[in-house]
Amino acid sequence: MQDKTVEAWFPVKRYGYGVGLPIAWQGWLTLVLYLAVTCLSGLLLSKLTTLVILAVLTPIVLLIAYFRSDDEWRWRDGT
Repeated sequence: MQDKTVEAWFPVKRYGYGVGLPIAWQGWLTLVLYLAVTCLSGLLLSKLTTLVILAVLTPIVLLIAYFRSDDEWRWRDGT
């Protein structure tokens, strides 16, 4: 179970698994930086370098979203 003393940046989904769009400015900053780095690397760097950047950054962003979500991650069917 996660420690709920930290402020949530991402809400868990009502349907499905994982989180939705950010609910705090820190979450939006994380998302925008991730998208900016991945898009710029795709435009400016080689395909292999871009793939490595994606392979490193994606798990980091997922861990941030996991630890900064407002509830545990589990399958939800809307109830």
